[in-house]
Order: sequence, then C-alpha cells, then structure tokens
Amino acid sequence: MALKITLKPNERMIIGGAVITNGSTGSSFVIENKIPVLRQSDIMSEEAADTPSRRIYLAIQLMYVDSENQATHYANYWNLTQDLVKAAPSMIGFVDRISEHIQSNRHYHALKLTKKMIDYEQEVLSRV
Repeated sequence: MALKITLKPNERMIIGGAVITNGSTGSSFVIENKIPVLRQSDIMSEEAADTPSRRIYLAIQLMYVDSENQATHYANYWNLTQDLVKAAPSMIGFVDRISEHIQSNRHYHALKLTKKMIDYEQEVLSRV
C-alpha cells in the first residue's frame, strides 16, 4: 500500500535514512515501497534527548532509520530501558509494550508509544 506524503514549505523528514528538506513551496509525493519514514514532528535530535524517555525515543528512532548500526542501537536501547526501570519501576508497563513492538520489528509503533511514555514522564516530573 502506497503512502502519500504532503510536505509543508521547508519541512524536514527522514526517508530510509536520508534527511530530506522540502523547498520553499509545499509538495506531495507517494512512497510506493516499505521504507522507514519520519516526519519532522517525529524526529528527535540528540540535543532534545535530555530525559531518560527521550533518550529511549532517540535510540528507537536510530534503530528505525539506521539499519547499518542496529546492533549498537539495540544495545543502547536495552541499557537505557534497564536504567529507567531501576530508577522508575512504574515505567515497566510502557517499556514492556515498547519492547514488544521492537521485537516485532514495528519501530514506528514503538516510537508512538514512547511519545506517550515521554508525556507520562513529564507529568511525573511536574509533580515532583
């Protein structure tokens, strides 16, 4: 099934590991094969990965778009999640479900769930 993408002017995205920046006008195109795609709103920079959940998001993002270094990204993910669960056992439910998606090669779904974990983390931190 094809994926139709419409980009806003100057919007960035990652398609199969390549960072693409749209020009000064909007554009639309269709991706006809299965390949990792992340829109600008789903891309996290290293600088923005400033909490444990955000670092986990970045690790999953790299698993998704950087297949050449997947072993490194997987190892980083497992280390980060172990540290998170030790520090905040209430996160185990999120980590278990995210890990299921990763083990089933559904990295995009894992990213979406990790966004919810980031929101939960922010909620918890705001109460402290």
